[in-house]
Amino acid sequence: MTRILVVDDEPQILRALRINLRARGYDVDLAATGAAALKTAASHPPDLVVLDLGLPDLHGVDVIRGLRGWTTVPIIVLSGRAGSDDKVTALDAGADDYVTKPFGIDELLARIRAVTRRHSHDTEAPGPTARIGRHTVDLAARTVTRDDGAAVRLTPTQWGVLEQLLRNPGKLITQRQLLRDVWGPEYQNETNYLRQYLAQLRRKLETDPARPRHLITEPGMGYRYRP
Repeated sequence: MTRILVVDDEPQILRALRINLRARGYDVDLAATGAAALKTAASHPPDLVVLDLGLPDLHGVDVIRGLRGWTTVPIIVLSGRAGSDDKVTALDAGADDYVTKPFGIDELLARIRAVTRRHSHDTEAPGPTARIGRHTVDLAARTVTRDDGAAVRLTPTQWGVLEQLLRNPGKLITQRQLLRDVWGPEYQNETNYLRQYLAQLRRKLETDPARPRHLITEPGMGYRYRP
C-alpha cells in the first residue's frame, strides 16, 4: 500500500486529506510542523509527501532540503500564495510538483497519480527514445527523425534544452534549473534565452508550434515535456 505523508498546519486540511486518501486505499501519516514531518519520514519512510510551504516552525523549502538529503521520494507542494517565487524555490530545492490553495481533491489526486507513475518509471532503465509530434528523438544517438525518414538537425544548445525536458517526462523543470544546467550558473536569470530556444524547438518539432502539445510552458515557472 502506498504511504503518503501529509504535512500541513491546518487541522481541517489534514482531516480532509486523511479521509479522502484513506478512502482511496492510501496509507496516511500526518504532521503539523516541519520538525514532525522530518521525524515521521525518518521513522516511517513515505512513498510520497504532500507538503504545505507555510509551516509554523520551518519553511517548507527547508523540509524539502532535509528530505532530499536522504530520499528521492516524490514531493507535491501545497502553496497558498499566488506568486511564483516560493513555488520556483521549492521546485529548485527538489519538489516534483505543486498545487495552489484552495485546491480540489480531484486535482490533488491526479497529481499524486502522475508523480507516482513518473517515479516508478524513473526507477526503471530510462527509455532511449521519445516522441514529439511526427518526430522520434533518440537520446542515446542524439538524433531526431521525422516519420518520413528525414533527419532534423539540432544545435548543441537546442539538444541541451530538449534533453533536460525529455529525461523528465511530465515533470516541471524550472527556468533557473534549465538555464543553470544548459548554460551555467551565471545565466540563471537570462529567461529570454529559454523563450528563444523553446520557440526554435517547437518550430522544428511540434506539429503546430503556435499550439504546442509536447513542449509546454508553465507561465512564470518553467517548462515540461508532455509525452
